[in-house]
Order: sequence, then structure tokens, then C-alpha cells
Amino acid sequence: MTNLATAEAMIAAYNAQDVDLYVSYMTDDACEANYRGAVVREGKEGTRSGLAAAFAKWPQNHAEIVEKQAIGSYVIFREHVTRGPASDGSELVEPFDVIAVYSFQGDKCSRVEFIR
Repeated sequence: MTNLATAEAMIAAYNAQDVDLYVSYMTDDACEANYRGAVVREGKEGTRSGLAAAFAKWPQNHAEIVEKQAIGSYVIFREHVTRGPASDGSELVEPFDVIAVYSFQGDKCSRVEFIR
């Protein structure tokens, strides 16, 4: 599977809210972070628990790939994200666009950075 196909599979798993499948595409020490900033989910377990909490809060959460490009060991997506109503009654999050940079080590994703 190419890095582009792997990143697309990660989005499919994300949209299915299948955290186990999502993290199966990642290295053990992978993380999700703000671009050049703080790590928001560390390691497979941190990513698994963080996404599970997000999916519980926003059961209609969905990311659409608007643009995509593979460059060497990187995949770049522009994603349009909709959250839907929150299960905890908090205010509606307006849909937003994000640039996601997926870094790969071999055939696994080692880091995802978000520019928003």
C-alpha cells in the first residue's frame, strides 16, 4: 500500500470511528500534534483514547478529503471537518478546514500534524 493509500485508509477508519483500525496504520510511538506545536495525542494508546473521547463527544464527526498530495515520505490533505451536535450539550462547532501532514516511516504513519 502506498503512503497516500494508507493516509486515505486512516481517514476512512476515522470516519467510521474505528479507532483500532486507525491506529493500526501508525507506528507504536506515533503522535498527532499541532503544526510545529504541542503534541495532542501521543503514541498509539494516546491516539486511541483521545479519538475515542472525541468520537463519544461528536458521534457525527466526519472529515472529507478536499485535496491530497504525496511528496516523498509525506502525505498532505486539506480536510473539511464537520463535528455535528456534541453529546455533552456543548456549543456546536462550526465546520472547518484543516491541513493535515502525515509523516511516514516505512509503511506506517509516524506523525500527523494539523494546521488550522
